[in-house]
Amino acid sequence: MFRRRSSDAPEVLDESQAAPDAADSDGDARPARSSLTAPKGVPTPKRSEAQASRRQPYQAPADRKTATQRSRQLDRSERVRKSQALQRGEQWALPAKDRGQVRGLARDVVDARRGIGEWYMLMVVLLVVLLVVPGKSTKIIADVVVVALLLVVIVEAWLVGNKVKRLAAERFPNESTKGVVWYAAQRGIQLRRMRLPKPRVERGQKI
Repeated sequence: MFRRRSSDAPEVLDESQAAPDAADSDGDARPARSSLTAPKGVPTPKRSEAQASRRQPYQAPADRKTATQRSRQLDRSERVRKSQALQRGEQWALPAKDRGQVRGLARDVVDARRGIGEWYMLMVVLLVVLLVVPGKSTKIIADVVVVALLLVVIVEAWLVGNKVKRLAAERFPNESTKGVVWYAAQRGIQLRRMRLPKPRVERGQKI
C-alpha cells in the first residue's frame, strides 16, 4: 500500500543541486538573487519597501530661518526665469497688453524701422533744460520744438499703426486689432535698448 522510499535517494536536495535543476527546467539560466536576499535572521523586504528606501523623500527645513531662506531663493529664481522669458517674448511671461500675434507683429514693425519718435524721451529732457534757461527766445524755441515733436510722433504713430493693421488683416484675419495703433505708438517713442520684450528683428529687416 505504501511504497518504501529507497535508502539511496537523498531526503533533502542540497541548495547547490536545486538551483541548476530549476535553471534546466526553464531552459534559461536565471540570475542569482543574492542582492534581494536578506541576511540570515532578517526577513526579506518587500519590493515596495526596497524601492521606497532608494528614494530620497523631501526633507522639510529644520527651522524657520532656513525655510524662509529657501523660499526666498525659489522666489528669486522664479523671478529671474520669468524676466528672461519676458525679454525673449515668450507668451506665458508677457503681460496681457503684449500677448497675441497682432501685438507681436506691431513690435516687429516698430523695431524694424528707424523713426524720429524713438528719440522722443531725449528730446523731452532737452526741452526741460531749455525751459529752465531764462530768456524769452529760449521759451519760444522750446514751444516750437514741442509742437513739431508732437506732430512727428502723431504722424509716425498713424503710419505705423495703419501698416500693422493692414499686415494683421492679411496674416491674422481672425485676430482683433483694437488698440494696436496706440500700442505701436507707445513702443515707437521708447529707446530701442529699453523696449520690452527685446526686439527680435534687426533695423531695416523686411516684415
